Amino acid sequence: MKDEHCGYCMKNELLDPFGIYICDLPASILVLFKEQSHPGRCIVASKQHVSEVADMTDEEAAAFICDVKHVAAALRKAFNPNKINYGSYGDTAGHCHFHLVPKYKDEFEWGGTFAMNPQQKFLTPEEYDEVIAKIKAAL
Repeated sequence: MKDEHCGYCMKNELLDPFGIYICDLPASILVLFKEQSHPGRCIVASKQHVSEVADMTDEEAAAFICDVKHVAAALRKAFNPNKINYGSYGDTAGHCHFHLVPKYKDEFEWGGTFAMNPQQKFLTPEEYDEVIAKIKAAL
């Protein structure tokens, strides 16, 4: 089931305030988070409009987590972070999604919880295209 008011479901301009659609994965979609204080930060959003992983069948949840794992491996390959943080909040979105946040020692927020939207670093369209190309090449 899709929600026509949900950017993750519709993959359209509803994503524009915070993300750029990258591609479909088997159980989810991949979105680049526009705020790039953490180079490579992405969102993996379920293709189902459900609020929680617990709302999925075991098979659906396994497929979704498999996508999260696949994207994390691609981010490690593309950006060589020291750690990837995972966040799943969705208090207001109502659509199950994970933020995958590459973290780098001696850089922004190392050793602490990442800020949801620190509003510190935005890229040019060409720079976003470069980041997306790196991620796609590593998938």
